[in-house]
Amino acid sequence: MTVAEAIATRRSVRKYDSRPVDETLLREVLEAARISPSAANGQNWRFILVRDPAILAKLAVAADNQPSMIEAPAAIVALATASRDMSCGQPTSTVDCSIAMSYLILRAHELGLGTCWLGRFFADKVRDALAIPDDAVIVAMTPIGYPAETPDARPRKAFDEVVSFDKY
Repeated sequence: MTVAEAIATRRSVRKYDSRPVDETLLREVLEAARISPSAANGQNWRFILVRDPAILAKLAVAADNQPSMIEAPAAIVALATASRDMSCGQPTSTVDCSIAMSYLILRAHELGLGTCWLGRFFADKVRDALAIPDDAVIVAMTPIGYPAETPDARPRKAFDEVVSFDKY
């Protein structure tokens, strides 16, 4: 699978097979996040792999009871360990972790695993469930496992609606 194919065929998976995912595959997915680019190569992030069903249940509650967090055999939480505003005004915490999560979900798809980037969660509940220190910024999380569904592609705006050349 090429990067272009992964981008074109990746879908947000919300239903998972209960089969456990081999640790080798999970490490490959996490390695993709680890080697992704970051502002000034700061690498100010941490990725928490969760496989314990009791903790997954707490994360499901933290994610407003989204069932995929219980169905999937694992989840990954991305957090920033430091942040600063770049000269463009964007915080490195969300930018860097978003880049890493993008690499992670594309690698997972390439390996036949499903993910669903979750932004709907209560950070305080995630923090409590995983004993995350107060100075870390919880950016995103995803269930990860073998898909039990093959979602159709969602509509996308036309190229000309989102791309312009040389000026707005």
